[in-house]
Amino acid sequence: MPDIIRVLGSVAAATALMLAVPAMAADSSSRPNYSWVDKNGERHYGDAVPPEYAQQERRVLNSQGVEIQRVDAEKNAQQLAEDRKKTQAIEDRAQHDRFLLTTYTSTKDIERLRDERLDQIDGQIKATIAYIESIEARLKTLQQRALNYKPYNTKPDARRMPDDLAEQLVRASNEVRAQHRSMDRRKQEQITVRAQFEADIARYRELTANPSPG
Repeated sequence: MPDIIRVLGSVAAATALMLAVPAMAADSSSRPNYSWVDKNGERHYGDAVPPEYAQQERRVLNSQGVEIQRVDAEKNAQQLAEDRKKTQAIEDRAQHDRFLLTTYTSTKDIERLRDERLDQIDGQIKATIAYIESIEARLKTLQQRALNYKPYNTKPDARRMPDDLAEQLVRASNEVRAQHRSMDRRKQEQITVRAQFEADIARYRELTANPSPG
């Protein structure tokens, strides 16, 4: 009887050991290992990532050393802002594409609107030029009058320039400069509008040549 008990005990112990080994293996395989790169560019492996590298890119490996997950590095404020800027640019591009497809039926529609806008700006430029010419003519007349007074007239008996004439000279000079700046802005707007419409025409051709499925 004691021999039978010893045999049964051995069988029970062996069975318990067999059951314990898979469980230990499962525990070992479920425990992740990590891989990371240090500041010198060297790759390391371990059961935990050091705190100084916790925010950098790292890889999770199984017990066989096979990569099962990649954790991207945490981004700083500038990188996050750049990501948001890129995302916004993509959304703006998609919105503009929808605008092109729903607003125009052909490139001729875009060309027609382009020509109307450019003609309008061209008209504004011509009006500004005419206005500048009239102000410059008035300024020239004022400057001729100013020659009769000090400091332009160096004669001993020359009178001091009247205040109203001095004010008119200043206002006319400032207006000429302001109108020249306005004309420069109009010309730049003309260049910008032309470029934008040309880009819209090219993009519209791309969208209509390769329509999105569905």
